[in-house]
Amino acid sequence: MFNRRILPYFLLLVALSIQNCEEDIPTESDLVIYQNPNMPIEKRVSDLLSRMTLEEKIGQMMQVDRGFIEKVSDIKDYFIGSILSGGGSTPTVNEPEAWAEMVDNFQWQAVSTRLGIPLIYGIDAVHGHNNVYSAVIFPHNIGLGCTRDPDLVRSAARATAEEVAGTGIRWTFAPCLAVVRDERWGRTYESFGETPELVAMMAAAAVSGYQSNDLKNRVRF
Repeated sequence: MFNRRILPYFLLLVALSIQNCEEDIPTESDLVIYQNPNMPIEKRVSDLLSRMTLEEKIGQMMQVDRGFIEKVSDIKDYFIGSILSGGGSTPTVNEPEAWAEMVDNFQWQAVSTRLGIPLIYGIDAVHGHNNVYSAVIFPHNIGLGCTRDPDLVRSAARATAEEVAGTGIRWTFAPCLAVVRDERWGRTYESFGETPELVAMMAAAAVSGYQSNDLKNRVRF
């Protein structure tokens, strides 16, 4: 469930890992290509990179767990590019409205920076929006794999996508594509099964359930 509007900034994170850091920053009077949605993504990314300081590039390459942000202003001060809510990383009031407000506040800090680059906020929604109180919880992948039912997996992922989007988040750290061959592995439950064919079938269904341009087509069980 990846929003196209943040694709240029996602590609920016990738490009930063191989881009040489340059200190020569064009003036603000230069043509602002990166702000023009009609320009090709590659040109927008290149233009944005050419404007960034070393500090901004370093900040954009960082992903910080929500629980380790001491001050919300750190997002703006250190140009943080991505925030993650891992397992148990929740706002004080664990309700959907509080999640959405928290993410919005983080996003306002990000877009108030010199270049206005929005955050990419991610969350471990691996079997439902499982960090959020009252969200629908589904079986782990090992249980879903036992059903051999990709349509069921697609519906579960779709329901998760709707609830994740409802809290202002656009990036799920799912599905896990492990092909487990030894049940002594501590995360065996995150695999759909022990054969690549089964994992491929279920993973494709999950991805199609998570991803969409909108959430108008609601899940029906």
